[in-house]
Amino acid sequence: MMMLDSIKEKAIEEHVPIIMDDTLRVIEKYLKEIKPKAILEIGTAVGYSAICFSRFLAKDGVIDTIERDEERIKEAKINIKNMNLENKIHIYEGDAVEILPTLNKKYDAVFIDAAKGKYPFFLKESLRMLSDNGIIFADNILYKGYVMSDYNKHKQRTAVRNLREYIAETTQNPNLKTEILEVGDGLAISKKVN
Repeated sequence: MMMLDSIKEKAIEEHVPIIMDDTLRVIEKYLKEIKPKAILEIGTAVGYSAICFSRFLAKDGVIDTIERDEERIKEAKINIKNMNLENKIHIYEGDAVEILPTLNKKYDAVFIDAAKGKYPFFLKESLRMLSDNGIIFADNILYKGYVMSDYNKHKQRTAVRNLREYIAETTQNPNLKTEILEVGDGLAISKKVN
C-alpha cells in the first residue's frame, strides 16, 4: 500500500481535498459488507478515494467517477494506471451536472464529494440510479459545522442552504434510512429501503 500512501501525502501537500481517514474507515466497513458491483463517485480529485474503494468491489466490479478539473483528471489517470486499476476505474471528464443525466446504469453505492451547492441535484440523480438496497454516502455534509449552526456568511450561504436541503430530503424520504455521522467533516449515509 506504499503507493497509496504517497498519493495521499502528495494530495495533502498540494491541498487537494481527499477523503479523511475516519470517513474512509466508515465507508469501507459498508463496502466490505455489500461488495458492490458498481460504484458511482461524484468528484474524483486525484483518484485516491476511488482507488481505496476499488479493494471492496465484487470480482468484476467497476467504479465510474466524475471530475471536471483537468489537472486533477491528469493526475488521477496516472495514479489509477500506477495502481493497475484502469479496467476497474473509469473517469468521466466534465461537469457532473451535465454528465449525470446521461448515465443510466445501476449503482450499489454512490459517493458524493463534489460541489457542495449541487448536493440536492446529485442526490436526485443518484436516487434515480441507485440499485435496490443501494447506499449513498455524502461527504462534508456538516461543512465545518456551518450546516447545523445558524451560520449565514454570504460566501458559503448557498452551499450551506443546499447541504441543509440535502439532509432534509434524505431524512424525510420514506425510501431512505439516513444517518449523519460526525466523522471527518460530516458524513451522510442513506440506505435505500424497499
